Amino acid sequence: MRKRLIGQSCRLFYSDDPVKIVRARGQYLFDENGQRYLDCISNVHHVGHCHPSITKAAAAQMDLLNTNARFLHDNIVLYANRLAATLPEKLCVFYFVNSGSEANDLALRLAQQYTQHQDVIVLDHAYHGHLMSLIDISPYKFRKLAGQKEWVHVAPLPDTYRGIYRENHPNPGQVYADAVKDLIEEVHKKGRKISAFFAESLPSVGGQVILPQGYSAKVAEYVRAAGGVFVADEVQTGFGRVGSHFWAFQLQGEDFCPDIVTLGKPMGNGHPLACVATTAEIAGAFTANGVEYFNTFGGNPVSCAIGLAVLDVIEEEDLRGNAKRVGAYLKDLFSKLKTRHQIIGDVRGVGLFVGLELVTDREQRTPATEAAALVVRRLKEEDRICVSTDGPWESVLKFKPPMCFSMEDAELVVKCIDRILTDMEANDLKLEKEDI
Repeated sequence: MRKRLIGQSCRLFYSDDPVKIVRARGQYLFDENGQRYLDCISNVHHVGHCHPSITKAAAAQMDLLNTNARFLHDNIVLYANRLAATLPEKLCVFYFVNSGSEANDLALRLAQQYTQHQDVIVLDHAYHGHLMSLIDISPYKFRKLAGQKEWVHVAPLPDTYRGIYRENHPNPGQVYADAVKDLIEEVHKKGRKISAFFAESLPSVGGQVILPQGYSAKVAEYVRAAGGVFVADEVQTGFGRVGSHFWAFQLQGEDFCPDIVTLGKPMGNGHPLACVATTAEIAGAFTANGVEYFNTFGGNPVSCAIGLAVLDVIEEEDLRGNAKRVGAYLKDLFSKLKTRHQIIGDVRGVGLFVGLELVTDREQRTPATEAAALVVRRLKEEDRICVSTDGPWESVLKFKPPMCFSMEDAELVVKCIDRILTDMEANDLKLEKEDI
């Protein structure tokens, strides 16, 4: 029935043998046969699937009132105030929407209206959403479709494992930022002007990349000097996932602050809720264009009640602290695993945003795409652990679990991956002997 009624471009996890999930709780999913799966990929269900505090807040508000934001209601203001307390002071105006794609589309409009420029700089392999405006600024998508628009300019992904400047460079943040500066100069030579530099605070589709220190501040300096603004896409990385900070852009230092920040996926713990935060000056320019901005469901009382409840749970259950502790433990376990398995080329991440890159050759760093896919399949079939891949070659095992992910969960994941890699290596050795 699904094949007949649902568009085939709407793909499933494990498309060859999909899992039918009928209920969930915390970091666990349960299929129609009652089997439990450990969820390592649902960064949407931030504080845990079906958290009772979230469902209670949603039901209570839905029983009382749910209307659009053109009527006065307290929740939208209370929620905006709570969000403002987590952000730098200058990010003080909020627009509520329903998805990360809507947020990024609006951020693009804000930037272009404020600067009166059109052109955008994005990172290679970036993905910012499914709307046409966002496909246009997402190399991950547009290279498979109509190609690059003349107003979109692609900067090198500052990946110190695979990029043009690697971990042995004395100052990768500076040289990667200088590449953006060079790109701006090329744009100006064409008689064009930059409206924005648009990037995830931690590139996810690019392969769980951790930006080198100093990069964002330098890029912001160059972009602002060119009359543009810096947009930080926190749709996948915000709300304490990195552990040490509430927002991933804060990893770049206290002196760095974007001009526009977009929020999404984890914001409503599975409920459609997203937001754009910006400065009073940029918001003022958007108002001055004379065109009203209205979003039918954005900022409705139920969505804001859920958003408030998510913030409460993050604080009450110290989920930022848990992300910091468990994430560090998971990385440490993976680093130890790397000493035993040559196929592990790199371990990277911060908090519960972790990538394990597989390679066929450590020196050449050749992506082990097929091996990564096999690990994902075997984890699901043999251990009921849900993991997926990312990166330009789909060679990075990505871990972005619900924030209640535990030390025991981390140990289980690493133990199972260790067993699978050991088995794969034994099979490879057996094949080599047979060839001899």
